[in-house]
Amino acid sequence: MPSAGLASRRVVQLSALVAMFALYAAQLVSALIPYVPVFVAASAAGLALDTYLQYKQPGLLSLLGKIRFDVTVRQLLRDMLILVGLLRIDGIEPLAEQSPLTIALLAFYALHFVCQAVAVLVRRTRALPIVTRNIDASELRLSAAPPRILARRQGHRLLTFAAPGTIGLLITAATTDALWGGIGLGVSILLLGGGTGYLATWLLPKKRALSEQKVMAWLDRWLADYKPTVAMYFSGGTSSAYQANMWLSTLSQVDGKPLIVLRERFMVQKIDATDVPIICFPKVATMFSLENSTLKMVLHPANAAKTSQVLRIPTIKHAFINHGESDKLSSCNPYAKAYDEVWVAGPAARERYQLADIGVEDKDVVEVGRPQLSPIKRSTGAPAGKYTTVLYAPTWEGWDGNPGNTSVPLAGENIVRNLLADDSVRLLYKPHPMTGSVDPRAGAANERIKAMVREAAAKRSGARPGPEAATELARRAAELDRLTSTAFRSSADEMERMLLQGTPDGDREAAVTEATAAWEAAYWASFPEWEHLVVTDARPAIFTCFNQADVLISDVSSVVSDWLTSEKPYAVANTSGMSEGDFRAGFPTVSAATILTPEATEVPALLAAVRAPETDSHAEARAELKEHLLGPSDPPSLDRFNGAVRALCARADERRVRMESRLAAEIPGQRDTADEFAETLDSEPEPGDTVTA
Repeated sequence: MPSAGLASRRVVQLSALVAMFALYAAQLVSALIPYVPVFVAASAAGLALDTYLQYKQPGLLSLLGKIRFDVTVRQLLRDMLILVGLLRIDGIEPLAEQSPLTIALLAFYALHFVCQAVAVLVRRTRALPIVTRNIDASELRLSAAPPRILARRQGHRLLTFAAPGTIGLLITAATTDALWGGIGLGVSILLLGGGTGYLATWLLPKKRALSEQKVMAWLDRWLADYKPTVAMYFSGGTSSAYQANMWLSTLSQVDGKPLIVLRERFMVQKIDATDVPIICFPKVATMFSLENSTLKMVLHPANAAKTSQVLRIPTIKHAFINHGESDKLSSCNPYAKAYDEVWVAGPAARERYQLADIGVEDKDVVEVGRPQLSPIKRSTGAPAGKYTTVLYAPTWEGWDGNPGNTSVPLAGENIVRNLLADDSVRLLYKPHPMTGSVDPRAGAANERIKAMVREAAAKRSGARPGPEAATELARRAAELDRLTSTAFRSSADEMERMLLQGTPDGDREAAVTEATAAWEAAYWASFPEWEHLVVTDARPAIFTCFNQADVLISDVSSVVSDWLTSEKPYAVANTSGMSEGDFRAGFPTVSAATILTPEATEVPALLAAVRAPETDSHAEARAELKEHLLGPSDPPSLDRFNGAVRALCARADERRVRMESRLAAEIPGQRDTADEFAETLDSEPEPGDTVTA
């Protein structure tokens, strides 16, 4: 369990820290006595331990760096103690032999700082004002990155190049022959000097990137050539990329030229495989290239602090599409009134906004359905095999700390315990990826639940698929990985990744869709029908888990709304403290569900209704609720979505015509320019990234 693993890791880190200081103490004492065997052993062991920690315990070394005991200080202290030892050892002349060694050692450190300065300059010259993906950016004079040990890993570089000098000095201590120290330090200086010279070649014009002005001029030309019309804008933290990824398939099918606009550099690699061009604007000033482009509208799957910055571009219309709909308050965030339109799945969300009374006018709410739900299969009746497959997919605790948000800490273990008590149940447990990120109690309960499921799976036995199933899964996984990921060298930096992730070859998206379906089929075929599973990886996705399951147990979340596409039975855990009547009235998405109390004693009755559909009292209500939440099946959701895209683009065109007419008439006060907007924004500090919905 992670708690035990964390404790074990802390023991290892504490032991390493104690050993490090013990070796320094042994090195100091043995240098002063002097006692050469211990002195040499302690010095060599200290260097070896530090090198090991650089690779195996970077977190510990990061903490030492915060108290100014970083790798440079540690290595310098180690070498100074070696010099002290050499002064105390008989047979080594301080002036004739040790002074040259000291000068050589100081020269090595001077060269180290020169190399570090060059590394900083190289990194700065390779940080472009924008980051792209799926775009041919060869005009920007992109180049491969320098070796990581030279450009980015100061600690690894120092310890690696210092090793010959340290070893030479220790041999001198053991033999009293200063020649060995001179040879070792000479090798260190030559290696570091050569590395510094090689690194400096990245500052030459041939390898230097274009200036910011030229890069932005190139981007303007690319935008003029591509002529984007619809963009998806996204900003968020490292764990929030799923909010944008769920819209990629829809974005690739919109009417017009799609574009993905990001704000954080790291997010470029967090976006799943897609053929849609991606541009990241780390600085707000550069983002105003969009104002002079053909871009007409922007889709927003989440609210973020940096959203307000793109909203200030007056030539673009904005639609909030959210990253899922539920009855939670976050689905009716007051921030939504900042957008031109709010796109929702069906009538239920429209009613939700009106009841919330947060300033979103009914005329600005557009029902578009949920285009990405098309892979979900419809119910075919009672479970076909011996086992009833139950998907327990609870949501996370949310930012507000409401104990009713997630069932994991209060009801999760009871739900799983009651499910596992039925020998005819196969359980798929797929918790939300952010479970435990706010409330440690939810994280701890999540780990206990996973342990329960795995323990129950280990107790079951029966026929298993042959080795050919695992071979097929590995083959399909390799093919899918080949299509959805780009192999980077360990030294690759942002610029090199841009070089490698240029314009996609052919229709990669169709190939990815086909490969994903093949992988999913191979994945489920690799497990016996009776095996309980804990599903925490990105693959398999939640929708393919839907298609395997006969019944869903979840919380008040968008998972429930999406599940209703299948019209299969579902249950929702009520950990809010509300009565069942108030719970159903307060959350329309649960009106056709079986309600589970924290004790989860209703699980047997739920399973009985799944196995005998004629006794299912909620079947008709589910069909009605599906249309209420997701809208009608005809016309298809994608058609309605594209209709909304065309309509909002038309509104953007109408505004541009009006503004051009006003400017042509030279009405005073109507000539705000992009430069004025950029100047206003650049005077403001950029806020942190906090996804609020």
